[in-house]
Amino acid sequence: MDSDAERRQFVNELWGRFEELQRWALAHWPDSAHPLSAANFVQARQEILALGRTPRPSGEQPSTPQAEPSAGGAQYIDVDPTPWP
Repeated sequence: MDSDAERRQFVNELWGRFEELQRWALAHWPDSAHPLSAANFVQARQEILALGRTPRPSGEQPSTPQAEPSAGGAQYIDVDPTPWP
């Protein structure tokens, strides 16, 4: 899947199938004392939408040019995520 159009098409198809699965899950959830809601699927929707973003290979810097430190740019560019406390 090299092109953005193919990626968007894939995400759109996946989104539709996920919506269908969500409707089925809401209708067939067996625990009526603790019913499901659309809120139970928020994280999954976020993950599906994230598939539509073009991934940048690990360690690759953003394509926008950065100013050199001598020109007032950052002296250090953090590439590692901050650990969770």
